[in-house]
Amino acid sequence: MASQSSPATFTNPSNYIFPSHRLQRTLHDSTKQPIVLVACGSFSPITYNHLRMFEMANDFVRQGTNFEIVGSYLSPVSEEYKKPGLVRAHHRVKMCTLAIEQESSGLMVDSWEAFQNYQRTAVVLDHFDHEINKVLGGVSTRDGEHRDVRIMLLAGSDLIGTMSEPGVWSHDDRTGSNMDQATASLAHWQNNIYYVHQLVRNDVSSTKVRLFLRRGLSVQYLIPAAVIEYIKQNNLYLNDG
Repeated sequence: MASQSSPATFTNPSNYIFPSHRLQRTLHDSTKQPIVLVACGSFSPITYNHLRMFEMANDFVRQGTNFEIVGSYLSPVSEEYKKPGLVRAHHRVKMCTLAIEQESSGLMVDSWEAFQNYQRTAVVLDHFDHEINKVLGGVSTRDGEHRDVRIMLLAGSDLIGTMSEPGVWSHDDRTGSNMDQATASLAHWQNNIYYVHQLVRNDVSSTKVRLFLRRGLSVQYLIPAAVIEYIKQNNLYLNDG
């Protein structure tokens, strides 16, 4: 789902710097529309399924669209989200950072959403539009032509499910309690929605990982090794409060 037009200004957390070190600033194919993928979520902890979501989207974009991905971001939610099992923001940002350093050459972690009051997802997408298109000036073709980047939300079924929870989404954004209801109520924006099918079933979730950790079970190969080590060092997820 694409973002709306950006507000003029945003309040940034203390010492915040927008990450752009892996942002592709020049289009490989000038006939393509540049897009940035943003996944908002708890990431408590981040799992291989979260990372895999970007790979599936990459395949879909490359094989069946007129888009070119120039950047991909994880945006951990604020502590104000108050979701069970949500550890402090600095822990989740660090775990996401460790995961992408170990597993990805293209993903970036943006901490803007994490280190402030709860923000609606639409506002988060507007923040990315502001930083990439207004502050950085978008991207260019090989011939030097300027192009604005389209910001798109990459969402799994779990995030779609939260659209029915009071207080999580605004009344206008809120949808039904399952995928069919959610997508049906978004029919007005059907042309901005793209469905990426999961060809290999993977139901690993942060909730299940936390359950394993509380029970003293191994989570090896469910989440990156660097994240496992960080969890152990900081005694995280000993309970789900």
